[in-house]
Amino acid sequence: MSQQDEFSNVDPVARPLNLARWRHLPLQLIAGGLLIGLIGLGAAAAGKAVTSFLLAYVVAFMFLLSLGAGALFLVLVHHLFDAGWSVPIRRFCEHLSVAVFSLAPGFFLPIGIFAKKIYPWLSWNPQLNHALHAKQPVFTTTGFWLVSVGTLAILWFLSWRLRALSVSQDQDGAAHWTHKLRVTASIGIFLYGFSLTFGAIMWMKALELAWFSTMYGVYYFAGCVWLALAVVYVITMILDRQGIISDVLHEHQYYFLGSLLLAFTVFYAYVTFSQYFIIWNANMPEETFYFVVREKGSWFWVGMVIIFGHFFLPFLALLRIDVKSNFAIMVPLALWSGLMHFVDMIWCVFPPHFRAGFPVGWGVVALGLTAGMIGVLMLKFLKEFHRTAPFPQKDPRLIEAMGLYHAPLVGGAASGSGLGGATARTGGTN
Repeated sequence: MSQQDEFSNVDPVARPLNLARWRHLPLQLIAGGLLIGLIGLGAAAAGKAVTSFLLAYVVAFMFLLSLGAGALFLVLVHHLFDAGWSVPIRRFCEHLSVAVFSLAPGFFLPIGIFAKKIYPWLSWNPQLNHALHAKQPVFTTTGFWLVSVGTLAILWFLSWRLRALSVSQDQDGAAHWTHKLRVTASIGIFLYGFSLTFGAIMWMKALELAWFSTMYGVYYFAGCVWLALAVVYVITMILDRQGIISDVLHEHQYYFLGSLLLAFTVFYAYVTFSQYFIIWNANMPEETFYFVVREKGSWFWVGMVIIFGHFFLPFLALLRIDVKSNFAIMVPLALWSGLMHFVDMIWCVFPPHFRAGFPVGWGVVALGLTAGMIGVLMLKFLKEFHRTAPFPQKDPRLIEAMGLYHAPLVGGAASGSGLGGATARTGGTN
């Protein structure tokens, strides 16, 4: 079967994907990541470059965290806006966020243990460093651990709570479950925003302690959602082609996911350029040094890759309406999005330590560590996915999500509501 046949959106229900050859992919990613990680660790020990290895690990950790944060945001906005179209994809977004934030504390341990090697300011005297003194009491050892533990705990609790309520809704479809989900989301969106911002600042921006930016949390958030949308599109396509969620899916889900991917492509570019333009135009050395480092040597070309690969290519590719439902284009574009987000994490983490230019070898180590974490995540996600129904069973917006007519209330109950007799597709292709 050719690649064109594999991802064609013609008659997807009748032609499921052959997933047998991908069965061992998670274990292969784990094995490959472990091998590359051990090689990198050996090279770091031999060359006294432990910090280089740890920074590669930070890149992988922040990539993994961004996937869970993006999936959690999609769940939150579903309940905040009482959305209908996103009901079929909500359950596996819940599983994805729970899987990431269940694994995150374990993956964070090496960063916490070797924090003083990654963040030298943890050993500095704030009385002798103005930048550190100005950022007390957050940038202290106590502050580092409070932010780290608090961020991971809040994001895990939100993901777990939203899924637990969602699964409970499957039992009887009572209205109070929907109400609890909306209340949790309305409070959770503020906790989400603050915790994700503090986490991004403490784990990435703090690598350059003296730098100031009020947009850094939004910048990281935009990349998180962008990556998650690309991954969710691929998962939706796979589950649809296998017939797992086909009965509750309408072709407009693909269009909306593609449109949101386009929107966050523009949003990411807007936030990134605005941050650059304001700082560069103000021309304050306390701020411009961040970009000066990233315009020297091969870092300049990494910046060009981000400009054209992270923005122009996906932006131009997603402009056409029909592209958003074309698997042959969208699946490679989703994989490309993952690669560009990885390059973005490299661009955020590596330059302060590798000022001479992009270290290809340590970039490969970071890619291997990322692949290993993704392999573990895939196993965890599959385990979580098989624990519950593949989509919300009694969400009040399920019929609307399927693109079917929602009959008026008759005798206190909606005629034709639920899944009975509503298994036919509504026409068109997915």
